[in-house]
Amino acid sequence: MVTVTEFEQVQVASRSQAPAKPTQATCRFCGELLTHTFVDLGMSPLCESYVSADKLNHMEAFYPLHVHVCRRCFLVQLEEYVRAEEIFSEYAYFSSYSDSWLQHARRYVESMIQRFRLGSSSRVIEVASNDGYLLQYFVAKGIPVLGIEPAANVAKVARGRGVPTLVEFFGERLARRLAESGETADLVAGNNVLAQVPDLRDFVRGLKLVLKPHGVITLEFPHLDCLMRENQLDTIYHEHFSYFSFLTTERIFAAHGLTLFDVEELPTHGGSLRIFARHAEDETHPVTDRVREMRQREESAGFNCIEHYLTFAPRAVAVKHRLLELLIGLKKEGRSIAGYGAPGKGNTLLNYCGIRTDFLDYTVDRSPYKQGKFLPGTHIPILHPDRIRETRPDYVLILPWNLKQEIMKQLEYIREWGGRFIVPIPDVQVC
Repeated sequence: MVTVTEFEQVQVASRSQAPAKPTQATCRFCGELLTHTFVDLGMSPLCESYVSADKLNHMEAFYPLHVHVCRRCFLVQLEEYVRAEEIFSEYAYFSSYSDSWLQHARRYVESMIQRFRLGSSSRVIEVASNDGYLLQYFVAKGIPVLGIEPAANVAKVARGRGVPTLVEFFGERLARRLAESGETADLVAGNNVLAQVPDLRDFVRGLKLVLKPHGVITLEFPHLDCLMRENQLDTIYHEHFSYFSFLTTERIFAAHGLTLFDVEELPTHGGSLRIFARHAEDETHPVTDRVREMRQREESAGFNCIEHYLTFAPRAVAVKHRLLELLIGLKKEGRSIAGYGAPGKGNTLLNYCGIRTDFLDYTVDRSPYKQGKFLPGTHIPILHPDRIRETRPDYVLILPWNLKQEIMKQLEYIREWGGRFIVPIPDVQVC
């Protein structure tokens, strides 16, 4: 069995000094050679590598955003150009700066406590627990928790909230250590982490090890079906190594002795799945009709056929053209345009479309960690949200479009001077 944990270009030395050739990438799950392109978004920097003012004239590293699809297991994936340790050891994303995401977390906690009868004798482990945004609600209910978060700067905030947090990457080795010390879980949660795992097999083996015999795993991740149907090209970036359909996810978990017994569709991040997994031998949680319906729907849509995946690339190009046509037209009219947000998805969109300060004067973000810095690649300045009221732009481009309702409510005041919003995904809209 081939195990792929890192993709690197290997130089081939020869007496003739021939140019180096890259090795052929292989699927990180099944080891198949990757010969089919899902979409090629060109070259882009790491989406969370915000640039400080003193580094503006320094060289930036750009890597291919060339996404493949495996013809055998249909996993959509990027090559691992940069090790996860380099990306996530210090991270710029803090979950608690989104009010709607906090509400989502609170609802999840209430639902899990009720459905699985969690109490003071239970244990909850969250993988990639970020700043404690979710586990804090279990703590408030008196339920023991453990967060696992590789970014030390983010974990520090969680600990300040009273959430015990290990600063480590989760995988089989850590899970085995926890299991041997008796720290297994009734509930293992992971929100928006599966896509960020370079070694899927190691990660899923770890989930199984740390799960109690009748425990439950829940993972949330953007649904590949929504990505394709809604033209969500900007949800592709180097920090997301893989993109999942339900069918492919089910194969991965089944290969490691875990059964997906339920699935929920969520509106978060433009459309996500929440999967529920258990040990294959544990029959206390029967497989629901929702699982069977999801399988049938994806099979009917073509997620077991390579041709289905090849339809996405032309639509991505069309989105790029439509957005640029709008922005070029507005600038010709002398309109001012600002951005809202500095999310990873925004950096993919801006770099792919070549949108820099010739289109966006600046963008704003609520996170103090990002304010005063510049977006990677495009070098658009990131300012405090108050700058919008001060400069009164004609248009605001909403980069975290998945939070458009929350943002438009926050910025309703731009209507006072006739300001309007631009929403780029799934299709360009002016609101």
